[in-house]
Amino acid sequence: MARRGASSAGAGARKRSDRKADGRTGRGTGRRTEPLAEPVDGGLAELVPDRERPHAWTLTLDGAPQSHVDLDDPTYLSFEYQRRIGHIADLVAPPGQPLHVVHLGGGAFTLARYIAATRPRSTQQVVEVDAALVQLVRRELPLDPQARIRVRATDARAGLGKIQDGWADLVIADVFSGARTPAHLTSTEFLAEVRRVLKPGGSYVANLADGPPLTHLRGQVATAATVFPELALAADPTVWRGRRFGNAVLLASDLPLKVAELTRRVATDPHPGRVEHGRALADFTGGAAAVSDADARHSPAPPPSAFG
Repeated sequence: MARRGASSAGAGARKRSDRKADGRTGRGTGRRTEPLAEPVDGGLAELVPDRERPHAWTLTLDGAPQSHVDLDDPTYLSFEYQRRIGHIADLVAPPGQPLHVVHLGGGAFTLARYIAATRPRSTQQVVEVDAALVQLVRRELPLDPQARIRVRATDARAGLGKIQDGWADLVIADVFSGARTPAHLTSTEFLAEVRRVLKPGGSYVANLADGPPLTHLRGQVATAATVFPELALAADPTVWRGRRFGNAVLLASDLPLKVAELTRRVATDPHPGRVEHGRALADFTGGAAAVSDADARHSPAPPPSAFG
């Protein structure tokens, strides 16, 4: 779930050659100019063509923006939070080094495409519970057949449980059902599974959404702090101040983070954000309690104006 930011260059710089497209996707010679709507397991999915980019699409689910994909240039990241995750993916290892990545939540596979383009030979596993959505995206926005991306249609936590210990360099959680993060993906038990899957020094990234008074966001930071010693949180200043509902990107690891470089990149985005870590982030939690499976709740529903 995302509030879409202004169009801009992606977090990376690699540009792919143009692909041909027919009226539906990137195949043939024409271009679809009208949205494509199709029911999927989670509601009504819609692919909306980007008027400024010939072979780019926004995926929405029941009106909530989920992903933006440019088939010509998978390094282009349109949504604010996806640019921030792109920055993190750029910083977790030297440029071009292949990664093992787990994506919890698939959408249109935007970040998997980004990593495949910026880090060739990466091996990625996408876990997306909506099998009909996976079929739609595969058909209309096909993945590069050379990319090492495996997609599994199952629940995010169940899929995570099937991944071997210490396999992943990076786990990205971007899971929303009805524009809300499911409760079972917000607990210390869930994060313990994430840490099990990560290699030593690996990173966990989560797209979180909340609005005033930021109770959910504070609780998620407190929860992550019980599992990971190093944390950082990136968000728009208006979200930090509790002035609007929006996305925040949580980064966690068992080794020190590249906070200075992440801060610089987030601050120079077209929609600049702010990164907090250390004592300032601990103060932000305000004594919030960690969340367990027993008391976990879905993230708050966004207000009707969130996607306006």
